[in-house]
Amino acid sequence: MPKTPLGKLPREAIRQLEMPRPPQDIIEGFKVLVDLTGTLSDAMDELGIVGVVPAYVLPPVTNGTRIVGPALTVRNIQRTAQIHKAAQEKTNTQGETEAHNLAEPGDVLVIEGIMGCSNMGGQSATIARRQGFIGAIVDATVRDPEQYRSMGWPVWCRGFTPITGKWRMQTVEVNGTVQICGVQVRPGDLVCADEAGVAFVPRDRAAEVLEVARKIAGADTRRKADIDRGVSVSDLVQKKYK
Repeated sequence: MPKTPLGKLPREAIRQLEMPRPPQDIIEGFKVLVDLTGTLSDAMDELGIVGVVPAYVLPPVTNGTRIVGPALTVRNIQRTAQIHKAAQEKTNTQGETEAHNLAEPGDVLVIEGIMGCSNMGGQSATIARRQGFIGAIVDATVRDPEQYRSMGWPVWCRGFTPITGKWRMQTVEVNGTVQICGVQVRPGDLVCADEAGVAFVPRDRAAEVLEVARKIAGADTRRKADIDRGVSVSDLVQKKYK
């Protein structure tokens, strides 16, 4: 059934109602990589692709979690209205619910936001999870971190704040190109995140990246096996792992 906008944003602000997604077998291939973002960082270096954000810049709310899925994007900007007037009039210009409405199971919510106020709260996250989002990447601040942890819903963000974004920001685009910590992310690009960071893999190069990542992972596995069975340091240095 075709998606229908909710009317929260102007129709032209929703760039794509149906976004392209990587083939499921490609997504499954990324999911089984052991050292997910580390291996992808090495693979993307070899291919000349800039797309990895370390966890010291964008840390996970909950350690020990990882996700792999296509990006569904939201872009927020600073609002110019007077905060107390907007609060009194209840004029909320956040529109991530339009993204929730478009989500398919396995998608990742990716938000380019503003710092200092909340770009996502617990209620929004609850709806997002119900609609199929497996987690969120937020280049900005969020609130209600304890709710994400209790839900077991993975989130990566720049930090936390108790201050609402309802009266302070405006959602201007859904399913358009966003900038996340300097990395360009398009709808349908593959998001791979773990405790070490976040890797954004361009959708049209996902198969290529996976192929190189598998080779790197295989070489690492063989080297680790040699280390475990006591191969000397000199032999480890001289051996070529491919």
